[in-house]
Amino acid sequence: MVNSNVKAVIWDFGGVFSSSPFEAFNHYEAEKGLPKDIIRKINSINPDTNAWALLERSELTPDEFDKKFAEEAEALGYTIPGKDVLGLLSGRLRPAVFEALKTCKKHFAVACITNNAPIGKSPSMTSDPEKIKAVAEIFANFDHVIESSKVGLRKPDPKIYELMCEALNVEPAACVYLDDLGINLKPARAMGMTTIKVLNEAQLLSDLSEATGLEF
Repeated sequence: MVNSNVKAVIWDFGGVFSSSPFEAFNHYEAEKGLPKDIIRKINSINPDTNAWALLERSELTPDEFDKKFAEEAEALGYTIPGKDVLGLLSGRLRPAVFEALKTCKKHFAVACITNNAPIGKSPSMTSDPEKIKAVAEIFANFDHVIESSKVGLRKPDPKIYELMCEALNVEPAACVYLDDLGINLKPARAMGMTTIKVLNEAQLLSDLSEATGLEF
């Protein structure tokens, strides 16, 4: 039975509709003989002012990111061009999650909050024409989208979740929010949203079914 308390389902994109870029990071690290998760470690140092944060708020161009990220890596003793990292951001799409979105749309408002970078033509940061088309089809189903690179805010800033609730005219307690990063779920949960940490596709669909009362 559909959960009548739910009015909106809000989704992250990367790591939810697509496989996590962290998988690609780890593959790259293994290929280059780098420590596992070193890219994530670099991105966690000075998380509001580092190259990654600045890029997602459109405060750096991709070329500037290339240089700044390389400097941050070099400070830890590693050689990692920022352009290499940007090339790892586009994961594999998950068609079953797209189908779940379309099912949710029949019953609730559906929306997306994504931290992204101002590169290419796609919010998923891919340059593959076929993938851009597939991603555009997903985004066409949302009632509202907030991209960090366009609003100058990025998760986990609570303001970005407040903006979404205002846009959808819903209370946080009436929202389900999905993200693959716990740090991004924390402020949403504190506001009263039902949160789902996405670990994999099967778990996502199971937890979303439990939260909404829908079958996927």
